[in-house]
Amino acid sequence: MEWLSNQNHVLLALLATLTTWALTALGASMVFFFKEINQRILNTMLGFAAGVMIAASFWSLLAPAIDMAEDSFLPAWLVAAIGFVGGAAFLGLADKIIPHTHFNSKEGENEGISTKLRRSILLVFSITLHNIPEGLAVGVAFGAVANGINDISIMSAVAVAIGIGIQNFPEGAAVSIPLRREGLSRKKSFFYGQASGVVEPIAGVIGALAVTFIRPILPYALAFAAGAMIFVVVEELIPEAQSGNHKSTHLATAGCIIGFAVMMILDVALG
Repeated sequence: MEWLSNQNHVLLALLATLTTWALTALGASMVFFFKEINQRILNTMLGFAAGVMIAASFWSLLAPAIDMAEDSFLPAWLVAAIGFVGGAAFLGLADKIIPHTHFNSKEGENEGISTKLRRSILLVFSITLHNIPEGLAVGVAFGAVANGINDISIMSAVAVAIGIGIQNFPEGAAVSIPLRREGLSRKKSFFYGQASGVVEPIAGVIGALAVTFIRPILPYALAFAAGAMIFVVVEELIPEAQSGNHKSTHLATAGCIIGFAVMMILDVALG
């Protein structure tokens, strides 16, 4: 029965991340209604996404990781630090290896290994990197529930999924509409936009399975997901959100504050 219960939580993680992927696709569908996206709106969207990820990193991942690590033979702060730095290092390595580019990058200003892939594909790879830690965060949260951790209830895991899903909607639009501006058709722009979220269910299942059957890694896994998400925020979202004139950057800052508040409210209210 315990094994069946664990499997149920893996299934819930899969369903939750399929939902966040669906919200990415819903956001990407905005390309059928709009060809352009105002810079201020784009910056606000990116700022909002950053705020949600920062709040989720602390309230839903890092704080519970520290509480769980109290029973570890290592100091709790060291366990959290190891996982947190490990998550950031993992994304940092992926950032160096996986070829990608950013919306504000000029032609030829690509990152990762050298490639001749089209700029549109490299843009999708960039957003896909964002979604790896998001999927892991949801999966690890549901895995923690399967382990009977008092600090994380099923509603806390649901709150993580809701928060990630909310910020995935504008993120999907922030991918597909600029791709349309790059010259792709509406259908291709939508396809690539929603495809950037495919990695979330994969990462979610991996995260849930790992912590469900290897209980001692749970606090490390939670902190790992937090570190990876913060890396994305600092390396990708905030710099892109702060591009443009002062008015658009102010809106990005406001979006970040609102996103943080929304995720904090969700986590505290549902958790």
